[in-house]
Amino acid sequence: INMSPDKNDEIVLAIDPGYDRLGVAVIRESAGKSSLLFSDCVVTDKKNPHEKRLAIVGSEISKLIKTWRPNAVAVEELFFSKNQKTALLVSQALGVIIYEASKSGAKVFYYKPIQVKIAVTGYGKSDKNHVTSMVGRLIEMDNKKSDKKRHDDEYDAIAVGLTHIASRRRNTVGF
Repeated sequence: INMSPDKNDEIVLAIDPGYDRLGVAVIRESAGKSSLLFSDCVVTDKKNPHEKRLAIVGSEISKLIKTWRPNAVAVEELFFSKNQKTALLVSQALGVIIYEASKSGAKVFYYKPIQVKIAVTGYGKSDKNHVTSMVGRLIEMDNKKSDKKRHDDEYDAIAVGLTHIASRRRNTVGF
């Protein structure tokens, strides 16, 4: 994949937030075509205290921003689970992500899980398998990384990036 962006290209850092597992993807939109440049699942060590795990999340996001220089950072909004403690810990990680993005000057966009599902599958109650299947059909992926090795968190991040691009195409988000 050609890594040098054209001045009209958009580079999106898309994130499925978490402190235990953080899905990240970098997508380039160029001339109406989306390409996956990078995806990963950042896993923090459960043995570390929460503040160290948050520092790792921040460091990884900072590295991605420095490497890819995104125009936009798209994040999935938190779905308030039954476990309030988990929701609080993930929201702290989201705060770190927003902080790192804002430091870089990239604009941050938020998408609800239902918006992501509708954008990718056309159905707001799609399950993870349907989202994963559609992501593979909607974007050109690097063949060096086998789809079997991608984590759900990565697919979720890619889906968030595709949602951002679709929203931008429909002019439902401003730039």
